[in-house]
Amino acid sequence: MTERPGPAGDATGGPVPTTPVCYRHSDRETYVRCTRCDRPICPECMREASVGHQCPECVNEGRRSVRPARTAFGGGAAGRRGLVTRTLIALNVLAMVLSILSDRGGDAMVGGSGLGGLLGGGTPLTEWGAVLSYASYVPFGEPHGVAAGEWYRLVTAMFLHYGLVHLLLNMWALWVLGRDLEALLGPLRFLGLYLVAGLGGNVAAYLFSEPNAASAGASTAIFGLFAAVFVIMRRLGRDTSAIVPILVINLIFTFTVPNISIPGHIGGLLTGAAMGLVLAYAPRMRRSVFQAAGTAVILVALLGLVLVRTAMLTG
Repeated sequence: MTERPGPAGDATGGPVPTTPVCYRHSDRETYVRCTRCDRPICPECMREASVGHQCPECVNEGRRSVRPARTAFGGGAAGRRGLVTRTLIALNVLAMVLSILSDRGGDAMVGGSGLGGLLGGGTPLTEWGAVLSYASYVPFGEPHGVAAGEWYRLVTAMFLHYGLVHLLLNMWALWVLGRDLEALLGPLRFLGLYLVAGLGGNVAAYLFSEPNAASAGASTAIFGLFAAVFVIMRRLGRDTSAIVPILVINLIFTFTVPNISIPGHIGGLLTGAAMGLVLAYAPRMRRSVFQAAGTAVILVALLGLVLVRTAMLTG
């Protein structure tokens, strides 16, 4: 009697072996398998791995599980592109253009009272956004200023300037300091440093300037960057001898040139130093939490000072 073949037609009656096909392309035979999930993959789906090949899904999953590169202080590596520094400069330049346009032929660019006329005069925009404690624009008029509820001035003032020379000096300093600090801290931490230092300088101007004295400029934040650079370089064990002379020159400039807000510069310097300490000396294990908490403490302290000053002016 003749023996019949099995159901699949082999000599032993068992199923005929089938060639594996790619799990993504069922018409392509392959003997290569993903080293992670063991699914068959064709040459089009193969991705080089440290050992063997992987399928596209496993490669993407591996990328998601890899922690992104961080700086020494917990920031993202995206800070090396300097996008925040460039954006801040663009905002300051835009504010200067708007200030000039609002002046309608006045002395917004040059011709003001500072630096022998090199600095520009006030404009409707600087009148609206500069730090002003409590004063009226006209005799016996309605009072304006931070004490009158215009708290936005503590932020807007750091983006307004009295003339092109004032703007160019501050933007040059921001370009020099900002790129290195942003690369070291990451975009978010650098932005926090800049804004909190600028706010601290404006709060100091509000506290210690005459009620009718207006002040504006990015120099409150710039002085904060100077202080933070010094603190961070010390934390990294790097040489700070090149920073000290520049800082001293700027302080001499602050105390000797008329119409410069001394409280604003010193306040920005001290706030920047405090932020630098918070960012640079946060313990590694809970660094982000410590940095956020330290920043919050500084902001609460500044808020308390503003409330006290407001009560003194309006009480």
